Amino acid sequence: MPGHGFGRDCRLLTATEYAEVFAARRTLRGAHFVLHYWRSERDLARLGLVIPKKQARTAVLRNAIKRQVRELFRRQRSRLPAVDLILRLARSADWDGHASEGLYREKWRDEIQYLLDQLGQRRS
Repeated sequence: MPGHGFGRDCRLLTATEYAEVFAARRTLRGAHFVLHYWRSERDLARLGLVIPKKQARTAVLRNAIKRQVRELFRRQRSRLPAVDLILRLARSADWDGHASEGLYREKWRDEIQYLLDQLGQRRS
């Protein structure tokens, strides 16, 4: 059933797949995240994540961001166009060292949701 789970069919898996999306140079930008996208030969959207240590210093922070992204993507996947996506953290996410607080997770969620909504409107 589309939109449930986050199996292999939902993910970008190889360096070649990531390179194709980055080479397309299609992006949507937020305050902290950049959403790269490119049309897919598949029927549904797939997701890749780039959360560098330079931008999110602790593993706890990086994993928290990834969980938020995966959940939002999973819920919206059936409404997104058939594209390969890479969400990249482009600016520091270490907000005062309190990343585990709900306020910061809400900020990530809002920004990521906004980018996914913008992509859905473009119908690339």
